[in-house]
Amino acid sequence: MNNKNTYVAIMAGGVGSRFWPASRTARPKQFLDILGVGKSLLQMTYERFLALCPAENILIVTNAIYRDLVMEQLPGITPAQILCEPSRNNTAPCVAYTAFRLWAQDPKANFIIAPSDHLITNESLFVKTLEKALDFTAQHKAIVTLGIQPHSPHTGYGYIQYESSPLEGQPAELKEGEPDALHRVIRFTEKPDSATAQEFLSSGGYLWNAGIFVWSVKTILDAFRQNAPDIYDILEKGILYYNTSQEQDFIDREYPKTPNISVDYAILERSDNIYTIPSDFGWSDLGSWGAMHSETVKDAAGNVLIGDKVMLYDVTDSLVRVPAGKLVILKDLHDYIVVDEGDVLMVFPKSAEQDIKKVTADVERQLGGAFS
Repeated sequence: MNNKNTYVAIMAGGVGSRFWPASRTARPKQFLDILGVGKSLLQMTYERFLALCPAENILIVTNAIYRDLVMEQLPGITPAQILCEPSRNNTAPCVAYTAFRLWAQDPKANFIIAPSDHLITNESLFVKTLEKALDFTAQHKAIVTLGIQPHSPHTGYGYIQYESSPLEGQPAELKEGEPDALHRVIRFTEKPDSATAQEFLSSGGYLWNAGIFVWSVKTILDAFRQNAPDIYDILEKGILYYNTSQEQDFIDREYPKTPNISVDYAILERSDNIYTIPSDFGWSDLGSWGAMHSETVKDAAGNVLIGDKVMLYDVTDSLVRVPAGKLVILKDLHDYIVVDEGDVLMVFPKSAEQDIKKVTADVERQLGGAFS
């Protein structure tokens, strides 16, 4: 694999509202040490990708209001490596902007685009899987998405249906610790209801869509030209401005005109050159407090504790996140989320966590933006 032409774009512009009250508009979850390990999710993601390409080949795509936060957390990043979106228009315009920028810099670029807030526990297998995908997209006009082997009928993820037979030329038997073979994708399904998700899980022919994609700049720009010309035509006008002092002015002026649409809808569901690698490298999108509880290390009673002075009495299957040094005593809680951020204390049933988004809207409406 040619690392010189390999690039990574990390998407870090979301607000992470389901992680309120820790995640706020001014400092969303990707910039937080949400796991209590001494590093933010963005820092962990950035360090993970250093195994795949030089630091100067990593781009951070974020909202303009987070530019200084990125610089603060990633001192190895230069201002030129931060792509600042003036508006939140979903992932399709984000991908197209990144692709045009890289095309202007290196027409042979082969790149990964990935969220900044995922948890990966088997990082060596993750890197090997991406190396396999990059090798394939460098040689074929192909889009590769990493599919995660599902272990529950999760309704919060999109699903990938894929052909059971691997592509020709793939090894029949894989060594332990090596990536799976490439398979052709049949179709994508957005977040299903619980009955459909159970059907997908039982069939064995579906994967969770991790939202991590690999392609060459030529392949993905061709896909935008064919399937999303409304986005392509707007951003293609800036081809002489990318990587110049005029880029940001152009983006500030034109980017908000692009439609608000995901790359899944704009490109993946309309393309016939999509492939996947069934993967099991310990992935979670950490989309909510409940997902964090499910995917991180628990004590004997099933609790996730982030805080150094927490005393529990008859507390089970709960997540507790409190400031360092603060004594917190809890009794008789089962299946709860307890988050203390100093100015906000939230005690909420884990089974009702989908209501947290509504709570944050209520807080903003009743108390203004001080707590949002």
